[in-house]
Amino acid sequence: MADRVTVIGWDGSPLPGAATAALSAATLVAGAAHHLALPEVPPNAERIRLGSVDLAARRIAGHRGSAVVLADGDPGFFGVVRTLRAREHGLEVEVVPAVSSVATAFARAGMPWDDAQVVVAHPRTLRRAVNVCRAHHKVAVLTSPGAGPAELALLLDGVHRTFVICEELGSDRERVTVLTSDKAADHTWRDPNVVIVIGSGPETTASGAWIAGRQPAYPQGMRGWALPAQAYRAAGAERMQESGEGEFPGLRAAQLARLGPRTGDLLWDIGSGSGALAVEAARFGAAVLAVDADPAACARTEAAARAFGVPVQVVRGSAPHILERLPEPDVVRIGGGGVPVARAVIDRRPERIVTHASNRDEAEALGAALTGNGYTVECSLLQSVDLDTEVWTERERSVVFLLSAGRSDLAP
Repeated sequence: MADRVTVIGWDGSPLPGAATAALSAATLVAGAAHHLALPEVPPNAERIRLGSVDLAARRIAGHRGSAVVLADGDPGFFGVVRTLRAREHGLEVEVVPAVSSVATAFARAGMPWDDAQVVVAHPRTLRRAVNVCRAHHKVAVLTSPGAGPAELALLLDGVHRTFVICEELGSDRERVTVLTSDKAADHTWRDPNVVIVIGSGPETTASGAWIAGRQPAYPQGMRGWALPAQAYRAAGAERMQESGEGEFPGLRAAQLARLGPRTGDLLWDIGSGSGALAVEAARFGAAVLAVDADPAACARTEAAARAFGVPVQVVRGSAPHILERLPEPDVVRIGGGGVPVARAVIDRRPERIVTHASNRDEAEALGAALTGNGYTVECSLLQSVDLDTEVWTERERSVVFLLSAGRSDLAP
């Protein structure tokens, strides 16, 4: 194993004393071509072009002497330090950091970034990165070939965002471009780059914020999940109302528990009704498309989203036909439309689907539509009794069948 391994971050500025001292003693230096061309690299040191970090780590582990790994920005932030320290390599490293590319990008934009989400976009993670951009006001995207600004813009079709595109930060070819997302797909962008994606809503971090990233969506004095309609009205959604057996909070809580919406997911809420489930899924950090044919339901959903300060994209139209042009979902709540909508959703292959029925015949029909094609269906009968605690008498009773379908090929 190498006697000493030092990881040096470089942001284009002169290297600090600790970095130059480590380089002067190095007998092996790994890095990209522009790193290996730095004048501080000893001419007699063994040089490794850093393509595969795993391969370089194996070479370093077998080297006797002092090794240095050069990387752009802060190598401990989505960088090489994690791979070098992986158990299979067993390397103990010293780190000399530089300013991360994300911090540099926000500095170029003159913006704070304690309220930003940071994601890495590769071709395999691009869709999830886009979902984070749908769901959050401010996102820094570390891009890669095949998952750059143009691809982000194409997948954000119909969602207005402002892009701050930072190319080759720290180099003499650095360029910063600000434009709307609908224009980004028309350009060819240089890699590597950072894209800051800004939404149209208000910033989510107040001056007294205590935690980095998107702040939880709790209006003043509001705590809990599966809130009743009066809680939404108290938060400012005056037109909020529950309608029918599919809207009571107990069912909504059970649906959310089975869907498990999370950051990086896209949830379809078909037949959004009051908008309560769409809003609460967005509060979990998921991107949400709320679909309803009723203009009043669309207005209620928009009002509820504004009241809780979460982004929900409302799509007015009738399912199943409107679903054909929507982006791929991860989880789906079917609030209305019956068997035809269930069959259309199955064709899009989400991980989990939940719906409900008011009687056994309807539940059996929905269960048959969801069963098969790689899905396993569960059904529960939920009964909720609301009591008046002053006199302990029954105030309201709700009974509903809850169906949940999950892809069996994704089961643990």
